[in-house]
Amino acid sequence: MIRIILPPHLRALAHVDGEVQLNLTGEITLRAVLDALEQNYPMLRGTIRDQVTQKRRPFIRFFASENDLSHSSPDEPLPEAVVRATEPLLVVGAIAGG
Repeated sequence: MIRIILPPHLRALAHVDGEVQLNLTGEITLRAVLDALEQNYPMLRGTIRDQVTQKRRPFIRFFASENDLSHSSPDEPLPEAVVRATEPLLVVGAIAGG
């Protein structure tokens, strides 16, 4: 099981309270998690990553085990603490402005 914490606007869109839990098999990568998340919550397609290029949206960031995974390869294995579900994968909506 993988635990995912979404930002409030995506939780509202997906109609979930608190964290999302997904059961995955095989190698646990960011791509695998996002594929499963979009499969289970189709209303999130295109909100976290572009549907065509599969690249992360500019104001979305990924954190796990106190590390920013936003610029890491989506095919790298996620930290063991996330895989064991002792820590969640954080999807954070970045804020910009001036």
